[in-house]
Amino acid sequence: MTVQMTITVIITTYNAPSYLCRVLYAYSQQTLFPTELIVADDGSTADTGTVIDEFSRMAPFPIKHVWHEDLGFRVAKIRNEAIKVSQGEYLIFSDGDCIPHRDFVADHGARAKSGYFVQGTRMLVGRLVSDTFSFTSRLNLLGHCLARNISGAHHLLRIPWFTLEKHGLRGIKTCNFALHRDVAIAVNGFNEAFVGWGREDSEFVARLFVYGIKRHDLPFSALLFHLWHPANNRDNLAENDRILVETVVSQTFRCSCGIVTETIAVENNQETCP
Repeated sequence: MTVQMTITVIITTYNAPSYLCRVLYAYSQQTLFPTELIVADDGSTADTGTVIDEFSRMAPFPIKHVWHEDLGFRVAKIRNEAIKVSQGEYLIFSDGDCIPHRDFVADHGARAKSGYFVQGTRMLVGRLVSDTFSFTSRLNLLGHCLARNISGAHHLLRIPWFTLEKHGLRGIKTCNFALHRDVAIAVNGFNEAFVGWGREDSEFVARLFVYGIKRHDLPFSALLFHLWHPANNRDNLAENDRILVETVVSQTFRCSCGIVTETIAVENNQETCP
């Protein structure tokens, strides 16, 4: 399949090299390769760098590794660093614990549309099989579903042309998310005021809505498999909820603590960039 635009895949990771290795391999098996792949590393130790270096030597597309110091969960900031160095016209965001279906990049590329962002679909892989999970066919996946090893068997029905136009923030997950790069730049990227797990993806989308971007969901394509891992620390969730509510109420599309740090945030005492 040919998609007439350049595509950057951005994968966030943190100290999960065994999962990342399998995720990267799955991108090397895609029916459509991305123009480039960027690993947005939220402060991992050297083991992760080794995995990326080894994959880079055999990957059928360029690999970039952006890293910053481990100062806690700062996914918004490291995603912005990846956006800064990206060269694709279209950005697909995912995580280092999410194995893409072989048509993942092609599906996203085919459904890219001006004025829309795309929310893809994930199936949750259970704890007992996540360390060894792989897929070779839909029959294999159906067997996993029947054994209750993975969730959402209905997503295995493949209808790549089918999209749903949705509204609101429910179900927003940047582990499977795509939009045009110029739109991400226009809203100043992710809000780096978010430190700790939670709501940075919803706040990003809230600003996209204000900017005039609509939502398309792909329930039967752009599929990935989210490997089990322990829940992230949620100590900062109340503060992150506050920032999200403030954004929704303010109806602003551009955050101050983003790809570009704007001094207006300090002057108005609205938020402090970490």
